[in-house]
Amino acid sequence: MRKFGRIRQSAAALTISWRRASIALIAVPAVSLAAGFAAARSAHAPSDVQTPWQHLTGFSARLLSFAPPPTDNQPEAAAVDLDDVTALVPQSQAERLLDRAMHGSESSLAQIGARADAWRGHIAETSNLFDLVRRALASDDLRLRSAAVEVDLAANGLSKSTQSVDRLQLQLRLHPESRTWTLWRLGALGNRGVEAGTVLATLIRYARDPQETTRYWAVEGLAALGTDASIRPLLDVLRTDASPKVRRSAALNLAQSGMLTPQQRLSVVPELLNFLDDDSLDTTTRGLVYATLRGITGEALGNDANAWRKWWATHDAPAPRKRSTLPHLLRA
Repeated sequence: MRKFGRIRQSAAALTISWRRASIALIAVPAVSLAAGFAAARSAHAPSDVQTPWQHLTGFSARLLSFAPPPTDNQPEAAAVDLDDVTALVPQSQAERLLDRAMHGSESSLAQIGARADAWRGHIAETSNLFDLVRRALASDDLRLRSAAVEVDLAANGLSKSTQSVDRLQLQLRLHPESRTWTLWRLGALGNRGVEAGTVLATLIRYARDPQETTRYWAVEGLAALGTDASIRPLLDVLRTDASPKVRRSAALNLAQSGMLTPQQRLSVVPELLNFLDDDSLDTTTRGLVYATLRGITGEALGNDANAWRKWWATHDAPAPRKRSTLPHLLRA
């Protein structure tokens, strides 16, 4: 089995291959994340495990509704006119800058980072802003996903502070019906560097909750956290959780969704290959492992453990993703 010596080189090639993928596949990485925002805006979503976005058919049917920002090689949008943006009210600032960032404006990304803290308490999650955040989370550019996280936290009045983590933990205890968005935003705060260890411990605890919906959203929170330490819990869920829906969420988040980097995802490959040595692994979970390998690497090697081991032992760079890769994960 290949050691980790060539991961950095392979991960760089993987990043390049991602940008060559088709729009249909690029839409998938944040389907799980964007679905969470859709659920958070539904009054009944937190406690209703039968909502459409939680089913495989729902994922497949809604891919187009989570269309990402344009990915063609158009020139960067015009540099932000600071006077023009400053003259706007904060709500309009956030919406205009996020929209421009999705159309390639590097300066808009920088301005979101510089202004997000000041927006807190002055912007709200309107339908328009929600739609922009949703679309940004469907990008294959982690910088744009990060910008969307910043805007969402600001729109929900969450400062990047220990107090916000404490507030969300209290809500988890007192308002279990709101655990969906609470768990995701707890992970998002950890991703911003706020109490990452505490956030991880909390999400792991809820990933073992008796309620399937709570475990599902704890997985979404772990994916939003996106640290090295969040990978092992996601792998454990993929291997052992009793719910096929929760295991599918872990697989999708290891493969493409959430805030893990290409390098972090590629580091998972040896562990996934080890899973295939486990004769006790059920057929459905084994299929998810293969699908996760395809999602991470872009290789279409099918469900052949020996082929995957040979590839990992000899590969120089992952191939671009094939159109057939992710539907296997969604149909598993």
